[in-house]
Amino acid sequence: MWRHYLTIAFRAFTKSRTSAAINIVGLAVGLAASLLLLVYVRYETSYDAWIPGAQDAYQLQILGNDPATGEDRSLQQTQYVAGTDLAKDFPQVQAKVYALKTGVIAIKDGGPLTLPAGLLVDGPFFNVLPLPLLRGDPKTALASPGNIVIAQKEAEKLFGTADVVGKTLTLVEDGKRVDHRISGVMKDIPRNSHLRASLIQRFDPVVDFATFPAFTTSWGQISGWNYVRLKPGSRAEDIHAAMPAWEKRNIPPPAHEGEPDMGKMGDWRLANVRDVHLGRVGQGGMTPSNDRKTIATFFVIALLVLGMAVVNYTNLATARASQRAREVALRKVLGAGRRQLIAQFMGESLLITTAAMVIALALVELLLPALSNYLDADLKMPYLGTSGMLLPVMGLTLLVAAVGGLYPALYLSRYQPAFVLKANKSTAEPQGVGRFRTVLVVAQFAVSIGLIACTAIIYAQTIYARTADPGFKREGILQISGINRDAVIPLQETMMRQIAAIPGVSSVGRTGIGVDTPNNMGRNVFLPGQKAPVILGNYPVDENFFKTMGIPLLAGRGFDPARPADRFDAAWDNVDQAQRQALIARGANIVVNEYAARLLGFRQPAQAIGKQVRIAQFPEPDAGLVPATIVGVVKDTRFRSMHRGIDSIVYRLGKDVITHMVVRYDTSRPGEIRDRIGQVWKRLVPDVPFKADFSEDIVRELYEAEQARAEIFAGFALLAIVIAALGLYGLAAFTAERRTKEIGIRKVFGARVRDIVQLLAWQFSKPVILANLIAWPVAWWVMRGWLNGFDERITLGPGPFVLAGLLALAIAVGTISSHAFRVARANPIHALRYE
Repeated sequence: MWRHYLTIAFRAFTKSRTSAAINIVGLAVGLAASLLLLVYVRYETSYDAWIPGAQDAYQLQILGNDPATGEDRSLQQTQYVAGTDLAKDFPQVQAKVYALKTGVIAIKDGGPLTLPAGLLVDGPFFNVLPLPLLRGDPKTALASPGNIVIAQKEAEKLFGTADVVGKTLTLVEDGKRVDHRISGVMKDIPRNSHLRASLIQRFDPVVDFATFPAFTTSWGQISGWNYVRLKPGSRAEDIHAAMPAWEKRNIPPPAHEGEPDMGKMGDWRLANVRDVHLGRVGQGGMTPSNDRKTIATFFVIALLVLGMAVVNYTNLATARASQRAREVALRKVLGAGRRQLIAQFMGESLLITTAAMVIALALVELLLPALSNYLDADLKMPYLGTSGMLLPVMGLTLLVAAVGGLYPALYLSRYQPAFVLKANKSTAEPQGVGRFRTVLVVAQFAVSIGLIACTAIIYAQTIYARTADPGFKREGILQISGINRDAVIPLQETMMRQIAAIPGVSSVGRTGIGVDTPNNMGRNVFLPGQKAPVILGNYPVDENFFKTMGIPLLAGRGFDPARPADRFDAAWDNVDQAQRQALIARGANIVVNEYAARLLGFRQPAQAIGKQVRIAQFPEPDAGLVPATIVGVVKDTRFRSMHRGIDSIVYRLGKDVITHMVVRYDTSRPGEIRDRIGQVWKRLVPDVPFKADFSEDIVRELYEAEQARAEIFAGFALLAIVIAALGLYGLAAFTAERRTKEIGIRKVFGARVRDIVQLLAWQFSKPVILANLIAWPVAWWVMRGWLNGFDERITLGPGPFVLAGLLALAIAVGTISSHAFRVARANPIHALRYE
């Protein structure tokens, strides 16, 4: 019997080759697209699940908002003291470790080599996060300060082999070359991890922070990550319930009016390491995080694209089914039951879906490496094993076959033999089926139009974010990193003079904040007569910074090194107490940006000039407030992503936390000037690698995620419109074929080719026009929510929606025009002889 069914199925396919090809190609494209997206979704949700015992490993995080602006200030980073107090007070904590990110400069062949960022840890890291080791004992590998565990890739890069336990690795630390003994080699951390480390080094916080002892005790110091492992069977929820009392018990109240109340900063919570990447807290991580909404969006798109392919099959199956009315009637007369007919047509559906899945898997294998490289991910599609895709692929094939074939099977099997044979009909179509197909076509084009509109809006916002006025002259800036390294600090002045002398360099400045620099420093600032402080960014710059960056002065003046009151150094380590107290006694001058002036209560920049505020500049509880006079107000600048609000900034003339050098250069020869600056760097500090980025490149990288999202949307919008056009092509061919005699009669009575084309084009344009009415409000609602994630955004006008609708309509009309034109030009004699 099944052999008989297969024979009938193949005959049906060969009789309607166009319909079969459209079904198979459409399903293959839809299945391939959905499989690619599902592999990506699976990858994103698998972060850190590979860590042994990941269910008991947690990261301590802070959840909170800025009280002044309401901006989310939740952080993955927490204070060192928070981790020690947590381990001390909760018996559920089995082990705890603190990790601090550090730059790594190794010496190879006598020269410096920058490795990806490493981690400094204060204890047995592998007791908390047991990353797999290839060499060494995880229990003793980080037992003593100075011990180093290196990643396999870096070991092979430096030594040519992974068998390096016991060998000496020379690192540049504090401007000196220091030898370390390698005590272990770990497997390279997979990309689906929130952790990033080329090596892990044990350090002693008491010794290494001897010049800054407040680091280990101050609740105001946030610069690393705390991890804990809970005892088996312990629940993080039990710790969370006791957290309010723990915060009151451990976080001291402000010792003076200038000290921030850290107890009100937010709530401390534990996040399982598997949930860090897609968790609520995205700021302050080792790697860029993602969010569940984005992953859910891609999952929905995968379902929509697959659904469109299934709709194609259903549409064409029901359309062609009407031509099989006599076949069904004769089979019923000869004794076939409805169950047999359903089984036959479901088998045909399974046959088409299986063929489409084979093609789809071939497409996935071809496209997956390119997608993986594009997303900078390690996307794989294994077929066997616990993570194998064989069973999901088989299940998806059966599901698509069932969903796509069930309605056509039920529809075909209910034909009444008497009605069909009595009327001598070879074709028949019950009332209402045409409307059902129209509904499906509307749904297809609604999805396509929605995706096209979303793509246009995302592209527009990305371009706007890249080109909007950032408040400074972005073109022609080279930003040099690493000038805060110990080997570079004493040579900064010499380096600046030599770089300034290079032809094509017009200005050089130093700063503690730059274009997308990672450092965030905030201080409490008090206005006279007000008890509540305002938290403002606090960054040192030199007198050339504003000129070099091209930041306009709105009121007052800039810094003048000839005026002693302008000097505002605030070192936190190697502190000279006499200098600090002299600063507090005399005060200093500052420059603020517009936003900071508004937060301080000044409506106009000029109103802030000459006003004095007090700044809680130092972390010690007994330190006083520094009186500061506002001497200048500069334009607001957007140094970071448009996803974040404008920074409120207090600029001060200082050298204590200078991290970057900025160079204004002649834009006609950027490469030559960068090379000349690199030569100066290598001549002065040969043991420190040169790293300098053009500001345009930094800004471009800021919006790479949006760019990638726009391109992914564009790709799947294209797939959606191709699938919809394929379905429309098949329906147009079927409709033109069924109306051959009608068209012939119309031509006999004087209808022109143009009239016939317009008739058929209008029939298929109506569903597309109706699809716009559905797609526009849905796309508007989705994009409004997405745009709300930006501090500045484009106006959500009608342009993208109208463009999407017109594009979809043009594709629909173009798809059916070839059929309509061919049929309209046919000889009416042949049309009247049709059937």
